Order: sequence, then C-alpha cells, then structure tokens
Amino acid sequence: MRKLANEELERKSVEEFKNSSKTPVIIVLDNVRSLNNVGSVFRTADAFLVEAVYLCGITGTPPNKEIQKTALGATESVAWKYFKTTLEAVKDLNDNNYIVYAIEQAESAIMLNNFMPSKKQNIAIIFGNEVKGVEQEVIDASTDVIEIPQLGTKHSLNISVSVGIVMWDLFLKLGR
Repeated sequence: MRKLANEELERKSVEEFKNSSKTPVIIVLDNVRSLNNVGSVFRTADAFLVEAVYLCGITGTPPNKEIQKTALGATESVAWKYFKTTLEAVKDLNDNNYIVYAIEQAESAIMLNNFMPSKKQNIAIIFGNEVKGVEQEVIDASTDVIEIPQLGTKHSLNISVSVGIVMWDLFLKLGR
C-alpha cells in the first residue's frame, strides 16, 4: 500500500467547492472561545461539504491568523455568517425552514447513534462554548437535542472533536 501524494487526491478548488452540491447542514458555534477550535470546525466543514458555518457571540471570525492556523484555508471555501447572538442565528434558521438541533447533554436528548435525520430536511447543529456548552436559552429555542454517547469517566469532548463525530455521522446517514 502506497500513501497518495497531494496531487493524487483530486481535491476541489475553492471555486469547485463553492459550486458543489452541499451537505444540507449548517454548523452553528455558540460563543466558542478558542480560535483554534473555530479553525478546526472550518476544516471539518470543508471536508464534509457543509453548507455554512454560523459564528455567534464571542466566537472569532475570519480573517484571523489563529483561525487560519487550523483552518488551513477552509475559511475561503466554506460560507460563513456572523450573528451577534446565537438566538438571532436560530431565528434566521427557523425562518429559512431548518430543523435546529443543539449538541448537548440534556434530559430526553436523542443519542447520536439513534438519531435518524430526514433526507428531505435542512439541518442546523449547534455546538457550545468549551466550558458552558450550549446556553440553556439556545437549547430552549432548538427543535431538539442530540447527545454524543460517552462511556468513560469524562463526559465532555473538545468541540472540534464533537463536530467531527457529528458531521461524520450525518454524512453517512444523509447518504453523501
């Protein structure tokens, strides 16, 4: 087995990415502090052809060298929009017929392995602050909550890891 060279990977150009059919998912970041996490989310969004990333509240926005360090140019390919509050983003998503899911540990949350998204519906997934998670008022405004099952002694994952897990799961379930 031989490792492929970069030129063999048939990567899309930024223009080809922008013109490609997207995975019908918008990732929403609710007051994410770490610019490295923001950059990692952009990179994951690029990998899975995500429709857009919504940056809310204190979440940093491009252009920013700390975001760029982990995004590796994905801020140029992935569409993004800034909202002063996450509730404003949720309202925008609801107005545009998205089903909004918070990714959080909550009463009656749907476990990710049991979650079956509709292939006919646009989805938004909200990821929260590294310490406080998704704000309760944002959970209240969401359609439902999805939880990533965890079995160890720690009950939290880094946000960039959570985004990767959830996006891979949605990518498979949406049949991309």
